[in-house]
Amino acid sequence: MNLSQLQNIFAANGCQKIYVKKLSPNDNSKNQVYLGGSFEILNVFPISAIETKPAGDWKRERFKALMNFSWIADDNNIYPAPNSQLILYPKYPEVRFSGFLAKCEKAPSELMSQRLADRLLFLSVTNFGRMLGYVASPTSSIAREFDRLDIKEEFGVFKVIELPQAANNKQRLIDELRRIHLLDWIYSKRLDRDGNIVPCLSSNCGGYTLEAELGITPNGFSDPDFLGWEIKQFGVKDFNKLNSAVITLMTPEPTEGFYKSQGTEAFIHKYGYNDKKGREDRKNFGGIYKIEKWHTKTNLKLELVGFDNDSNKIRDTNGMIALVDRKENVAASWDFASLLLHWNRKHNQACYIPSLVEKVPERKYKYGNRAILGVGTDFQLFLKEMAIGNVYYDPGIKMENVSFMPKIKKRSQFRIKSKNIRKLYRTNEEISF
Repeated sequence: MNLSQLQNIFAANGCQKIYVKKLSPNDNSKNQVYLGGSFEILNVFPISAIETKPAGDWKRERFKALMNFSWIADDNNIYPAPNSQLILYPKYPEVRFSGFLAKCEKAPSELMSQRLADRLLFLSVTNFGRMLGYVASPTSSIAREFDRLDIKEEFGVFKVIELPQAANNKQRLIDELRRIHLLDWIYSKRLDRDGNIVPCLSSNCGGYTLEAELGITPNGFSDPDFLGWEIKQFGVKDFNKLNSAVITLMTPEPTEGFYKSQGTEAFIHKYGYNDKKGREDRKNFGGIYKIEKWHTKTNLKLELVGFDNDSNKIRDTNGMIALVDRKENVAASWDFASLLLHWNRKHNQACYIPSLVEKVPERKYKYGNRAILGVGTDFQLFLKEMAIGNVYYDPGIKMENVSFMPKIKKRSQFRIKSKNIRKLYRTNEEISF
């Protein structure tokens, strides 16, 4: 196989970019393959689940992230490697790749089990969230071709080859955003799973309307929305005040605590309050919760357990964000493993674009000609901003018909002010179009 053939196989499977690492002798099946000194790689390589593994005999405390990985063989076919996983060591931090040879019909065992310098590991992600890999000997024709390339783009320990269909994705995104801006007011809408345009009448239709214009249909994959970019709109009252809004980062349900063990209804009865606008037979649980700040309505506060503020590193894989009462009972909590999974993939390249809304006579939206682009993030950056109060919990949970057949709306939101969004990314850019 030559480099052109390999690139064609990746491209035929919907890959956009190929990440190439020149392996050291220690990068092998026994010692694992080193992929980076931060969790940023999780935003590029998709994972399906995360397990917490405590320290034990000869073992360091770690997360194990399961993944859907297959090898490309020299017969041009693809062979699953079902035991593949990423090992995340939070105290360093670092990420390693392991289990990639076991139970694979045509694994590159000869190359990946020996201590040989300068082997080339090619990794990429298909448009269905599967990872593909290929390894080449340092004396192969592929290695010689690769060494002759003038590669400018890098990502951590990887050189990055952009495939033709991914070329100029950033400019294509900007061109689409300019087109949408020039449409002026757009009637509120969304796409159903079959790609049909249907009306959208709720308060969160700004995102759906933008996605509909971009041709983004709802799906079960955690991949970025458009050409490798996660698209997030946020409402403003003036396009010139880009830093004045609030952005919802993610909406994960609690994984532990009273909320999880006793249910949302019991949680609202215990910690909620009667509707402040006087709406009958309704209880709410809302407000802004920041680390170590007591909320006056609910007598709850957020705690960040297992994260070291001085080093900005996770120190306990069993750590969590916990909402606690004055008796130290955990009302609700989110373990780091589940939040890592939520943060994974969607935030490596993100585009934040402002919108205006008109609600009468019909709901419609207008999108601005400026946007914030953020590239390169890490879950520990999220925790760092939470520790200093820039990221906060802002739930919108309510229970109507409290006295008879209660109707509950769940919405646990972690949010940030738009002026602070840049702190979540290693590189930032504000663009006009």
